[in-house]
Amino acid sequence: MPDASIDTADRLHSAAIRLLRRLRRADDASGLSAPRLSALSVLVFGGPRTLGELAAAEQVRAPTMTRLVAALEREGYVTREADPDDGRVTRVSATALGRRVLAAGRKRRVRLLARDVERLAAADRAALVRALVVLERLADPPT
Repeated sequence: MPDASIDTADRLHSAAIRLLRRLRRADDASGLSAPRLSALSVLVFGGPRTLGELAAAEQVRAPTMTRLVAALEREGYVTREADPDDGRVTRVSATALGRRVLAAGRKRRVRLLARDVERLAAADRAALVRALVVLERLADPPT
């Protein structure tokens, strides 16, 4: 692999991590820990999941996810329901409150980022818009 591609990938990786870490500070306003917000995000944007599916998506063990979901359920962010096709399986779903918390958090992050984008010179904003097409392609490559 060419050194230029490795260097570009390394810089992109570092910039993405730094940007997300900075934006994550806005999540403190939600009152939820990062692991709880992440699990809730999977349910809000991906739909209902079993505990096992949710644990796999979050790359944690089932007991860890069980504790996270129990806390989210106590706080009213998720509900558990028996699977209509298999009563032995429980599905976890985001509640309306959970969806509102995630939407508010996304809005805070986007506003924070929008302020930074607004501070860029017009030529840099235009370059960023052009780069987004490529970044979106990288994020969702064709299969």
